Amino acid sequence: MFNKKLQILSRHLLRQQVAQKALRCVATSSYIHNIGKEPLVYRNVGQQLELAASKFGSTEAIVSCHEAKRYTFRDLLREVDRLAAGFRKLGLETGDAIGIWAPNYMHWYLTMMGAARAGLTSVGINPALQGPELAYCLNKADMKAIVAPETFRTTKYYEILRDICPEVAHSEPGKIKSEKFPHLRSIIINSQESLKGAFRFDEILDLSNATEQAEIYKLQREICPENPCNIQFTSGTTGNPKAAVLSHYNIVNNGIHVGDRNELEGERICVQVPLFHAFGVSITIMASLAKGATLVLPSPGFSPKDSLHAIVNEKCTVIHGTPTMYVDLVEAQRELRIPLGKIKKAITGGAVVAPQLILDVKEVLGVEKMHSVYGLTESTAVIFQSVPGEHENRVLDSVGYLTDHIEAKIIDAKGRLVPFGQPGELCVRGYLTMAGYYKDQAKTEEILSTDNWLHTGDQFVIDADGYGRIVGRLKEMIIRGGENIFPREIEDFLNGHPQVVEAHVIGVPNDRLGEEVCAFVRLQSGVDPKTFTSETVRAYSKGKLAHFKVPQYVEVTDAFPKTTSGKIQKFKLLEKFRSGLKMKKEQEAIRA
Repeated sequence: MFNKKLQILSRHLLRQQVAQKALRCVATSSYIHNIGKEPLVYRNVGQQLELAASKFGSTEAIVSCHEAKRYTFRDLLREVDRLAAGFRKLGLETGDAIGIWAPNYMHWYLTMMGAARAGLTSVGINPALQGPELAYCLNKADMKAIVAPETFRTTKYYEILRDICPEVAHSEPGKIKSEKFPHLRSIIINSQESLKGAFRFDEILDLSNATEQAEIYKLQREICPENPCNIQFTSGTTGNPKAAVLSHYNIVNNGIHVGDRNELEGERICVQVPLFHAFGVSITIMASLAKGATLVLPSPGFSPKDSLHAIVNEKCTVIHGTPTMYVDLVEAQRELRIPLGKIKKAITGGAVVAPQLILDVKEVLGVEKMHSVYGLTESTAVIFQSVPGEHENRVLDSVGYLTDHIEAKIIDAKGRLVPFGQPGELCVRGYLTMAGYYKDQAKTEEILSTDNWLHTGDQFVIDADGYGRIVGRLKEMIIRGGENIFPREIEDFLNGHPQVVEAHVIGVPNDRLGEEVCAFVRLQSGVDPKTFTSETVRAYSKGKLAHFKVPQYVEVTDAFPKTTSGKIQKFKLLEKFRSGLKMKKEQEAIRA
């Protein structure tokens, strides 16, 4: 009997030890759930706009410097409802998709808001796309209407639409019938000219009467917050872009959390980012709505000089931009030396920001604080972001603290949790995950698991205090002779060189090692590119960087290929390297 009791006690103690060990394992594993202090809101975008108009009525909502146009929140609501009623008058119905193919014009902002109030799904289209790319997007998202300017710089938007859809030239506005684009019915062009087959944007504003506009107010009760609101095309740095479907619920709540963390109440934001991007929609537009901040559009496309003048003329206190935009802004300010006044914070996202750039932004632009946001299109926008009052070193060594109401974990290649502080793939779960890729269930299942964990594809580290750090994109990892190398580490290192403005690193083919490291660098003005070679980098790296991380190849460039949202297209850098290598071999063959 005694032995039996001893055995039972032993098994009980063993189970306790196993349980305690499991708890210790969980406690030290990279999983965190930020429950949040305030509850999520169940509200659509149209209702969020109404709330902003009631709370911040006479405050300026948006200023377009290049168009000399301004709207207060109260005036904005009235104008948006005119447009929404006009869309409904065209025959656009709840759930229909309307494309916005334009740079940062006022009609972009009005169209997104008008579409939301009308129960439509707005589709942001990169304004740099050309005919075949646009055709892909029109069909991918089943767009029933599209809004665009007539021209911008060398791009003739109306002509491109007419070329890919010849029926436009022979159609009445709103009655397009095309075999190639079976859903497309209306083209709306922001122009003073009457163009064949197209409505003028101002016509849509004047299409409805007061009764029809009042119906838009009633319609808000019928628009479910979980309905699709916005389709974001992935950046398209490789292959055809996918169409991520985001709901009202996604972008309203993400905007609130971004506005809270960045303390945007009453601020005036210099908007350098394109509105069509997730940075523009959630981090900029929706955050400003939540907090009554004013958006200032310096120019249709990014122009560092226009941004600097807008900061001064419109008394901007906050700047939004991607890292590459800040690189150009710093360079322009070094040349112009404009007295910028008090800039409280610069918010950056869209790509990894180098520590040296953060220091330059503070020193050259006179920014008091740098705030970081991290996320991706499929997560509405922001997953990690800076916290008010945190130590300034946090921005140098992290992308911020996990956003409210989100779970995050770091897993290895087999899907197992790794310890805090160890790298692995970041996965997130919560209100911000997209509904899926439109008309692409297979791709959706690749990134979004059945239990709603979103696989980001980013090699990431979470510390026990809830702060996160990007190691790099899993797909960008360089494997050199069995050594795993993440480009970001080398890029941060090279950006500290006094002659370097910007550096980006890629892996290039090597017969013996599999891959070698190649660095593309943009140099400070006045530096002779012939003097900056792989030997220069090797000498700079001595004693500071492991030998296998030192770039074998160094290519000097005047500019980097970028998406409109500011992301570097590294596949084009690889194409450039291969082209240069081929040319060198041909020249050597001729000399031989």
